[in-house]
Amino acid sequence: MNNNTENWLYLKRTVRFGETDAAGVMHFHQLFRWCHEAWEESLQNFGLPNNEIFPSLTKGNNLLKVALPVVYCHANFRNAIFSGDNLQVVVKPIKLNSNSFEIHTAFQRNNKSLAIGLIRHMAIDPKTRQRVHIPIGIEKWIEASSINQGPIPT
Repeated sequence: MNNNTENWLYLKRTVRFGETDAAGVMHFHQLFRWCHEAWEESLQNFGLPNNEIFPSLTKGNNLLKVALPVVYCHANFRNAIFSGDNLQVVVKPIKLNSNSFEIHTAFQRNNKSLAIGLIRHMAIDPKTRQRVHIPIGIEKWIEASSINQGPIPT
């Protein structure tokens, strides 16, 4: 696993023209996609392969024992985000209990807060739909992420 939190908690993103509306401003629904993509990139940079986390990427009979559906999300938009903006992305995962966690994702331009998204996941058995423990790889990512990182981005 990667021990440098700079590599998996502090990311960059450039806003593409297709992610904006007719006024050239980021269309609101993009924020949740960006949050999820930041989570995926963070896990990869930490050293967790996607096929260990996302069931649709698992092939053959090696089905995942845990699904991580989104059970809650919200977003707070503070300033307009424009096509061409180079954003700093800060990922902050938090374990809520043995079977759920949330990821706060802050989007900044020149250290100015533009938007914050929150996505909460619950670990369930994909067959029984009953709650189960968070997968060990996610647990390690959350634990390692809490070291050397400040408060939740606001």
